Amino acid sequence: MAGLLGAVLALPQGVAFATLAGLPPQYGIYSAVVPCVVAALFGSSLHVVSGPTNANSLALFAMLSPLALVGSPDYVNLALAITVAVGLLQLCIGVFRLGSLANFISPSVLLGFTCGAAMLIGLFALKDLFGLQLPPGTSAFGVLKYLVTHIDAINWSAVLVGVGTLGTTLIVRRLARHWPFMLLGLMAGFGIAYGLNRSGLSWVQHVSVVGAIPSPLPPLHIPQVSLAALPNLLGMAAALTIVAIGQSISIAKAVALRSGQQIDSNREIIGQGLSNIVGGIFSSYVSCGSLNRSMPNFEAGARTPLSSVFAAVALVTLVSVSAAVLEQIPLAAIGAMLILVAWGLFDVERLRRVSRLNRTEFAIALSTLIATLVLRLEVAVLLGTALSLGAYLYQTSRPAIRNLLPDANRIERTFTPLDELPEVPEVCPQLRLVRIEGAIFFGAVPHVTEQLHADERNGQKFVLAMVKSMNFIDLAAAEMWEKELKERREGGGDLYFHRPRRQVLDTWKRSGFLQTLGHKNIFYGKDDALKHIVPRLDPAVCATCRARVFNECPPSLVSRTPDASEQQCS
Repeated sequence: MAGLLGAVLALPQGVAFATLAGLPPQYGIYSAVVPCVVAALFGSSLHVVSGPTNANSLALFAMLSPLALVGSPDYVNLALAITVAVGLLQLCIGVFRLGSLANFISPSVLLGFTCGAAMLIGLFALKDLFGLQLPPGTSAFGVLKYLVTHIDAINWSAVLVGVGTLGTTLIVRRLARHWPFMLLGLMAGFGIAYGLNRSGLSWVQHVSVVGAIPSPLPPLHIPQVSLAALPNLLGMAAALTIVAIGQSISIAKAVALRSGQQIDSNREIIGQGLSNIVGGIFSSYVSCGSLNRSMPNFEAGARTPLSSVFAAVALVTLVSVSAAVLEQIPLAAIGAMLILVAWGLFDVERLRRVSRLNRTEFAIALSTLIATLVLRLEVAVLLGTALSLGAYLYQTSRPAIRNLLPDANRIERTFTPLDELPEVPEVCPQLRLVRIEGAIFFGAVPHVTEQLHADERNGQKFVLAMVKSMNFIDLAAAEMWEKELKERREGGGDLYFHRPRRQVLDTWKRSGFLQTLGHKNIFYGKDDALKHIVPRLDPAVCATCRARVFNECPPSLVSRTPDASEQQCS
């Protein structure tokens, strides 16, 4: 039953997505058959259904439309060739276990890309929804401009079909969501267009239809590519690979979150790679996991990948017995379906939530969205990923350096950051306590060096660094600590560490810093550290100090007014 539902969903989506990709409609059906079976048998997920998707279709159209006439044999050949190239790249990534690279495409980048792709899908769908006859290669904003400046070119019969399709789909989805509302909406549009095209009324304009659909069995087609076009083709395939892997892994994880299954990213990518290699040879264009089919597949009760195999078989059967009907599907109804898909993809609520939670992530998502609209899609994804990685590197290059003091209001006198104390007391004029939170690598060295001296009082020649949270250092960080130790010892002070991690100690040992520092400057208890360090401070300064922040401090020669807590105790 899950496979039958998958076939019903794949039929209108496959035709719509193939049209979006600039390919004849049958290629959408081919792409919902072969890749679906191969990915199910060799992938990791039990529930993900592969096939054509809106993002891949739109990306393919954007990349290939400048190279060949949309829908021509050369265009189809390039689409199949790039599909095989994408499959080979995916297979290599999975075999060499580089699936973790997909983790570098942040959710914010995918959100911005998805929303931008949704806007492009909606803009391109206006052409069929309004029955416009546009020059080949017209951009998305070109469609909008043409619509605004050529109101008289609108085919109102096509608009009527589109409105009827949308209305029926929305009504059925609201009243009986478990029904195949997209298919029923498409049938309503089919009925309206069929009646209009045969009405003979003078005011009715002809509504364009899909046209003849060849055999649903995908034919064998070995794509031919010249050596001169190969470098450009591989560049586009690399970008499509990033998009496809990002979608597939994200969808697999989303479904696994519902089912409780553990996903093997590398095996999933291998399955997707094989599906595109075999699919490209059997007349299928770039495919990946489809959220619109995977979630319904899980909800319908699918328990094994055989549901995807049944879906492919049922789709071939369905097309075989109804090809004469399918060729009369109006393009305006497909345009209406794409408008609905675009509306569902544009996640306004998630954008609003990201804007509230993290402005940086929202800026990345918004930048990716804008780049998707104005640049090539592969450039938009790479730009968004670069911005995301840049933001991460900026944040990690500024680890927190927090000044500490014993909290006098607690019996155990816990070391507490100054900004968390109710009242900031005087600090020790000779010993500075700092806590370092985060890894220190070459990019963080300038910030850490600056912070180690930024709030330092004159005379604080001794530093006790709490480095339990410093989980990683590289060569540049080790050299930074060597320089810091040398400067403090030359100035009459010293440098001490509390609870360094094993990796940090190993790096210090290999660099020779541990030998220079000495094991006596490393402590695993705060009391032991203070008992060792405080007696080594300048006694003359201690004698006149009013701070008295440590229990280990010697008696002061300067009288001071007792605070309220001391007066109460006395």
